[in-house]
Amino acid sequence: MTEEIVMDKPEERFQIILKSDKYRERISQMALNGSTSLVIDFEDILIADSKLAEELLENPDEYLEYGNQAAFDQLQIQEPEYAERIRDEGVTVRIRGIPYVTPLRELSSRHIGKLVMIEGIVIRATTVRPLVTKAVFRCRRCDQLIEVPQTGTYLTSPSKCTNPDCKATGGFEFVQEESEFIDSQEIRIQEYPEELPPGQTPRSLNIQLVGRDLVDVAQPGDRVYVVGIVRAEAKSYPRSGKLRAFGLYLDANYIDTRSKEPEAIEITPEEERKILEIAKDPNVHDKIIRSIAPSIYGYEHIKEAIMYLLFGGVPKHLPDINIRGELNILLVGDPGTAKSQLLRYVPKIAPRGLYTSGRGTTAAGLTAAVLPSSSGGMTLEAGALVLADRGIACIDEIDKMRPEDRVAIHEAMEQHTISIAKGGIVATLNARAAILAAANPALGRYDPYRTVAENISLPVTILSRFDLIFVLRDVPEKDRDSRMSEHILELHRRRAPPAEPEIPPDLLRKYIAYARSINPVLTPEAMEKLKEFYMEMRSASEAEGSPIAITARQLESLVRISEARARAALRDRVLPEDAEHAIAIMRRSLEEAGIDVSSHKIDIDIIMTGKPKSLQDKLRLVLNVLVDMERDTGVVKRSELIEKLTTEYDLTRTEVERLIGQLIREGTIYEPRNGYLKKT
Repeated sequence: MTEEIVMDKPEERFQIILKSDKYRERISQMALNGSTSLVIDFEDILIADSKLAEELLENPDEYLEYGNQAAFDQLQIQEPEYAERIRDEGVTVRIRGIPYVTPLRELSSRHIGKLVMIEGIVIRATTVRPLVTKAVFRCRRCDQLIEVPQTGTYLTSPSKCTNPDCKATGGFEFVQEESEFIDSQEIRIQEYPEELPPGQTPRSLNIQLVGRDLVDVAQPGDRVYVVGIVRAEAKSYPRSGKLRAFGLYLDANYIDTRSKEPEAIEITPEEERKILEIAKDPNVHDKIIRSIAPSIYGYEHIKEAIMYLLFGGVPKHLPDINIRGELNILLVGDPGTAKSQLLRYVPKIAPRGLYTSGRGTTAAGLTAAVLPSSSGGMTLEAGALVLADRGIACIDEIDKMRPEDRVAIHEAMEQHTISIAKGGIVATLNARAAILAAANPALGRYDPYRTVAENISLPVTILSRFDLIFVLRDVPEKDRDSRMSEHILELHRRRAPPAEPEIPPDLLRKYIAYARSINPVLTPEAMEKLKEFYMEMRSASEAEGSPIAITARQLESLVRISEARARAALRDRVLPEDAEHAIAIMRRSLEEAGIDVSSHKIDIDIIMTGKPKSLQDKLRLVLNVLVDMERDTGVVKRSELIEKLTTEYDLTRTEVERLIGQLIREGTIYEPRNGYLKKT
């Protein structure tokens, strides 16, 4: 009996699998769809014939050929007419889902010629081009047509004419009409940024896709897994021949895009039980806050904000507009207030996250770069914000970025897309990432007597897109300093966090991924709370001369924060308590960042326009007086203007000098000659 199994032809062993109902149905589908490829699940081969599965992994070239033959024979039995039509093309077997994923950095010479499955993120894709599979040449001497099957990178011409009377060894011309072509594309994939060992550069691999069902499946920024045969190819140089060092690439047999959702993280039933147990705890929010960077002392309100950022609100897609669900948070603070440590910790617990620092970041690195491809033409390579799609992008030292690079973030922060028009490529890529950014004050330390906009060298266009802005100040305070020093010294002594996180980072990551599939809805009571707060803040601005405390942008932020808090407890309804917490954290942010230092009132204009209303009013006053005086004299003497403003209006001389200086800097007024002023 054992002898017979060994004697069985591989085609017949494949045939046994293909005779099952599942594959009979798939083969019938092929005829309906006009397809020439058949997908076989690897586990079906493994269950039916483990020896065959092993041989397939070891000698894929030979065994895939047997599979193709068996699939064609089976098609002939089931759909004889269709089989006749595609006889020349034949059937291609595609293998899906090998149980073991080979990591990109472990791919080596021992894998050459083997069938492997790898996964990664597509960083570039070329355009689809026809590849010749069977070239037909015409002999110039006797017009004989010669067929040459093609493999490899370069076109192979026949060595000699097949006509016995001619036997010419040169002078063949390529006949395009008679030759056969197939679609091909090359993509490049890179390791997942979140799985990268620290301090290592990501490895990447080129993948050759051949066949109309493989091309154009994946775009830059997509996460894919590919089953294929590892091949080695030597670079060749004119005159010096081929190099001894070869490069690896993958000849793809099957490609599938992973779901773009971070929810695609595998969660075992055991872990799901733990997740649901954590969510039952009434203090679940405190538990999560205590699990975020436990080695960093204090900052409960910032950790709470980071919790909302990790869970995120619900994006709304309406027929005319899209409203983002992700939160953006900015931390501004004195040096040594652990901003970078917080930012580095977040990608560890986010289902998908990236950390980048402003100094070494360019616009192309954040959005997408257009590069010339090896085979001619231009290709698009995805940048950090595209790779962080549906995740979190942590940008440290955002104030150190060059202004022209910073502009790249604008669109991603509000519209969640990145539009590119470079090198003949016009494209819009998805960048649905939450942004957590940190900035240092322009003068080294945060000056409480200046507004946030004056403290950081960031344009207001970016400031206004942050939902929450927090100021971390390093103020000496006896009790807190004593507790903090104990915390830091204890941490150094034990070489372990003073407090273990209540939820381990790995479980927290899965908890966040699990929670992000819940879409909470506002309850009427929660809506009432948010409306009350909004109306209260707006009504404070109604009085003549009061600053505007809050705008519709903050109301949308409040909704996002409330949804995120409900998500964190795995609830599908936003309760009034969620709204209350959202209001509390928004108040805290407005009090830290949006307060006018001279009037001590909350003034959203600081974040929206960079100038508090009190300053805008004074500037307007100076300008109006200047215009009035201009009517009489044409140009205004500086000393007279200062005299008039200090005597008739309640302004000090230094204040007036400062206001005039600011108007000149902004270009609203100018000095036609020394000591005289005129409106531009």
